[in-house]
Amino acid sequence: MNSSIVRNGVAANSAVTRRQILCRAANGFGAIALQHLLAQSARATKTDNPLRPKPPHFQAKTRAVIFIFNVGAPSSMDTFDPKPLLNQRAGEPMPESFGAVGGQFTDGSNPILGTPWRFGRYGQSGLPVSELFPNVARHVDDICFVRSFVTRSVVHAPAMYEVHNGRLFATHPSIGSWVTYGLGSESENLPAYVVMPQPEGTPEGGTSCWSQGFLPSVYQGTLLRPGPNPILHLKRPDGVTPERQRAMLNLLQAMNEIDAGEFDSEMLGRIAAYELAFRMQAHAPEAVDLAKETASTKRSYGLDQERTREFGTRLLLARRLVERGVRFIQIYSGGGPISMQWDAHKHLKENHEKMAGHSDLPLGGLLEDLKQRGLLETTLVIWGAEFGRLPTSESGNGRDHNPHGYTMWFAGGGVQGGQAIGATDEFGLRALDQPYSMRDFHATILHALGLHQDRLWYLHNGRHEKLTDFGGSVIEQMFA
Repeated sequence: MNSSIVRNGVAANSAVTRRQILCRAANGFGAIALQHLLAQSARATKTDNPLRPKPPHFQAKTRAVIFIFNVGAPSSMDTFDPKPLLNQRAGEPMPESFGAVGGQFTDGSNPILGTPWRFGRYGQSGLPVSELFPNVARHVDDICFVRSFVTRSVVHAPAMYEVHNGRLFATHPSIGSWVTYGLGSESENLPAYVVMPQPEGTPEGGTSCWSQGFLPSVYQGTLLRPGPNPILHLKRPDGVTPERQRAMLNLLQAMNEIDAGEFDSEMLGRIAAYELAFRMQAHAPEAVDLAKETASTKRSYGLDQERTREFGTRLLLARRLVERGVRFIQIYSGGGPISMQWDAHKHLKENHEKMAGHSDLPLGGLLEDLKQRGLLETTLVIWGAEFGRLPTSESGNGRDHNPHGYTMWFAGGGVQGGQAIGATDEFGLRALDQPYSMRDFHATILHALGLHQDRLWYLHNGRHEKLTDFGGSVIEQMFA
């Protein structure tokens, strides 16, 4: 009698049946199916729009930000943080108890410089504002002044980087890039992050102030150039129909997708940029066309006056872009030559009256226009700079840089207006009450947009990088 050797339940000398083959191959078929599904998922991820709208971490009132950055740094004690003791002690040395009061170009031996401007109290809140800003003063009940910000550098460019990206170096993403990365774009036809510099030139920090840093390039700021044509190449080439251009773009996109690979963020960013540029040709001309704005609206922004026309045009464009879903708008007051900056190392009076003369009326017009249209409730307007200025004199009639305590203000976007938070000493030199760092500044902006600073991160060089690095404190009182 022949015996069989049994292996795995099958006699060695028996023929293998079809059912047994299928049973043994079941795991293999599953692996093949899984491979197909993963390949489909990879293709879907690769062609996904990185600018698609994303939900915030929690519900928030702010949907858009307009950040007005004053290049060169206005003097807080001459604008929104009055210090009567300056005029009482003008010409005297600073008290010895304050220690050395040096800046970038002064050594601390300079006498106190009084302020050339009077302050008045405005609105139901009675908050003080310098006569440099009579139009902003009309809106104090919608404004929260934070008088105790500090930065870590006395030099323009590093301090600008800290305000824009939280570091003293130009290597990290700007806050606009972080916001775009976190929330995407509400508009399919316009950039999520727009930058409008001073016509005379960029700030000392240069384009790094709106760079995406190590984030994919699709999150960098889109520059709107000064003048009648803020966006170049919006018109199609002669003889090219929309259908032909669409077909060309489809071919280009397909070729880019072949080269992109599964994790090539730069190529994916290029694909998204090409697609956005195509849609902008149809929609951006209307967004930047001010012809349909009423005469009264144009007057409120100062478009009928020579000295306010340019800055007012940029602020009016900002309002139009917010209406159309642009998420973050960076506007620079000042830039290029020192004659077009707030950097008043000498001739403080002439400098600040010139710069405030350019910007005060348009700023008041922006706040009024946003409020009338119901946009101020969801748009956070920020006015700030890289640092403040010293209470002592430079060149006899100017002020040096002061990173130890200065003012920025906020309006809209859920901010409780008509209040001042924090304080500097009686001379405006140092923040004494509730000093706030740039990490706190950034955490507060993210909070206003519904983003938690610890949940907004990007893996870079093996580290979970965040805008606020090891964390900032939200200025909760702003929203009380």
